[in-house]
Amino acid sequence: MNKKWVVVGDLHSDVRPVYHIPEIKEVEGMFITGDLTNLGRAKDADRMLASLRELNPQVYAQMGNMDYPDVGETLARRDCNLHARGMELAQGVGFMGLGWSNKTPFSTPAEVDDTQLGQWLEQAYEDVRDMERLVLISHTPPVNTGADTISSGEHVGSKSIRDFIENRQPDICVCGHIHEAVTDEYLGKTRLINPGMISQGRYVLLTLTDSKITGELKKFK
Repeated sequence: MNKKWVVVGDLHSDVRPVYHIPEIKEVEGMFITGDLTNLGRAKDADRMLASLRELNPQVYAQMGNMDYPDVGETLARRDCNLHARGMELAQGVGFMGLGWSNKTPFSTPAEVDDTQLGQWLEQAYEDVRDMERLVLISHTPPVNTGADTISSGEHVGSKSIRDFIENRQPDICVCGHIHEAVTDEYLGKTRLINPGMISQGRYVLLTLTDSKITGELKKFK
């Protein structure tokens, strides 16, 4: 068994960088960590999904803080919403999603209290708690990591997400949200990767073999 998926983040209404990912048409599917649009609405999400599905028909996405709630409604209607749910996309492998973000200073459209993020995580985990392997796709990074460090050095991630990772130890967590915080590190046993904004050229390639699932931070030209 050898299956692959691409994970990208923070498209902000621009699908063009995804065309440069060499594996995009051969993988099982792609995940969008969040910010599919840039303060966009349902029609923007529909346009983005149509373009992405031309590249690969299996798209799983969720709202980021820069998407209005009707983007989430569109994703649900198109049966590709990842937020607050878990899915077994390969035998014994659970993929779970968490969109939105904790509070920011900018009052963006999709922000909630950190406790709500924790509740959504547990909701998603219930769908995949019996899986042998677990991948978390989160818009917001866990707090006090390389993945949540802004240019000033301040950490702006989520305590609830960190607590979940420390308690559940998914094999991999891919996040986004903080564009400048490109990261490939470990939080306990969990491989934590933030590829940054897709326009910067980085993405994550997930590979499932008979023995494990791995994540690789890659950069296209």
